[in-house]
Amino acid sequence: MILQVLAAYYRRKQTDPDPAKRLPAFGLEDKEIPFVLEIDADGKLLNIADTRSGDGKKKIGQRFLVPQGAKKTSGVMANLLWDNAEYVLGIPDAKKLEKSRAENKEADYLARLLTMRQKFRDVITDLPDTVQVDDGIRAVLAFLDGLIPETLAGFAALADIEAGNPILSFRLHGDLGLVCQRPAVVAATAVQGEDAPDGVCLVSGQPAPIERLHPAIKGVWGAQTSGANIVSFNLDAFNSYGKAQGANAPLGQAAVFAYTTALNHLLARDSRQRIQIGDSSTVFWAEEAHDLEHTMVDLFGDPPKDNPDQNTDAVKALYTAIASGQFSVGGMETRFHVLGLAPNAARISIRFWETATAAELAQRIAQHFDDITIAHAPHEPAHLSLFRLLTGVALLNKADNIPPNLGGEVMRAILEGLPYPATLLNLAVVRCRAEQKPTYARAAVIKACLNRHIRFRKTAEKEFTPMLDPSNNNPAYRLGRLFATLERVQEDAAGGPGKLNATIRDRYYGAASSTPAAVFPTLLRLSKAHLGKLSAGLAITRERLIGEIMDGFDADTFPPRHLALPDQARFALGYYQQRQSFFTKSESKTPEEIQ
Repeated sequence: MILQVLAAYYRRKQTDPDPAKRLPAFGLEDKEIPFVLEIDADGKLLNIADTRSGDGKKKIGQRFLVPQGAKKTSGVMANLLWDNAEYVLGIPDAKKLEKSRAENKEADYLARLLTMRQKFRDVITDLPDTVQVDDGIRAVLAFLDGLIPETLAGFAALADIEAGNPILSFRLHGDLGLVCQRPAVVAATAVQGEDAPDGVCLVSGQPAPIERLHPAIKGVWGAQTSGANIVSFNLDAFNSYGKAQGANAPLGQAAVFAYTTALNHLLARDSRQRIQIGDSSTVFWAEEAHDLEHTMVDLFGDPPKDNPDQNTDAVKALYTAIASGQFSVGGMETRFHVLGLAPNAARISIRFWETATAAELAQRIAQHFDDITIAHAPHEPAHLSLFRLLTGVALLNKADNIPPNLGGEVMRAILEGLPYPATLLNLAVVRCRAEQKPTYARAAVIKACLNRHIRFRKTAEKEFTPMLDPSNNNPAYRLGRLFATLERVQEDAAGGPGKLNATIRDRYYGAASSTPAAVFPTLLRLSKAHLGKLSAGLAITRERLIGEIMDGFDADTFPPRHLALPDQARFALGYYQQRQSFFTKSESKTPEEIQ
């Protein structure tokens, strides 16, 4: 199913009205080539063109359509008319050379370099005779045959080539395109091989030559930089019925090219159809051009610094589309696909896969934003990205500390409209207790998890609102409100928020949220001393609020001895919302307060 819809996406992009957005034809691939060797018809090197742009170590080379790369394993396998500096020029990779010297294998490595150079030339000479007469091919072969160390001397780009072992290719002087893009070369490489059908393709259902080794998928965070595979069998234990490698999952060469090209396009560095969620590299696409294809990254990703409202604008557009029943581009019934990929040694694992109509997906995403909506400070973003939610519950707020599977599980819950994973609520509560503070992100997570639990279990409990809900009589929620109020009384007695180095929250939050009976009698006794330092009007206001909160408790069970983890979550939410109300709610002041 996944490979079929990826192949269908490839066919759709093949007919894109914009030529710049079309995916390469069969036998070609889009490749970043930092340096181009410009040669004349006799093979003389005229220039080494640096195609890179950007600053420092973030320079990015220009992308070119080149013949599809060989599936490189441990052996020596060269690409046609493009490859790294080891293959093209015989220049050793600095890191590999240093390692070989440390292992006393320098001679072996240098001998391998000679084999690599010869293999690069052999791939060119293996082209049909009709291609060998092409001026570009003849020039490249002349360059390779006449290459000596002095050939490269004096070119400014040589130092970067020696240091980084970059990808290189050739351009004939006077041409705009590369040698590998000349018509004769394209005609020989951009057509399906002559292999006879030897199986039935699982994607097309038709007889086809089966691809033994599939091209690598690149761009999955945490996977090998050289790429990894979704379909791969490399040990006897994985084989079945005497079939090895690609024969275990028979896919035709054209189908393999289609799905790998489409997936590499979606995972590209500059793609607007991918986001990183924890360890899951997530891509999304539709069966036709659609708004959601390019707004998903705005909905779930962090907004850029030069446009902090991008996330808010995307959420507004989503709600508008749901309310109006139409998108500006694409239909409500268009099938939409979301694929989450995660690294797994040399392979790629499918973290989650969801397919639904655009209308269904939009409604589920909107429900997610409804669930995480909660009162917050004016300087904080109106909508939290998924990255901010996950880092908000991680240790030290670092992405590296997000549990491996959590991002994928949360994304699946959003896309399928399911309850959030229990791990998410547990982490939010633990971080609140460990750091003695419920933050915006943690409170949003807690509210969303509790509400979905109430909704799906169909319990009698009232759902939590974005703002403070004085009518909510849940004991744990009211305990949190009471704790926030007692803290505010302490701050008022000291002259206002920020005057104290530490409040009761810094000293007692953990105990108050887990074992209330151990601390609340003490806190209530201390509050009487704090109230005595306030002006009469303010003291009356605070005492009235404390009384209103206390009215919701059963005298026989207050304060409870222990709070289970879900009740600790309600405590944190009550504390956070009561705290926010002190800064957002307009409180009537007495004449004494004004003075």
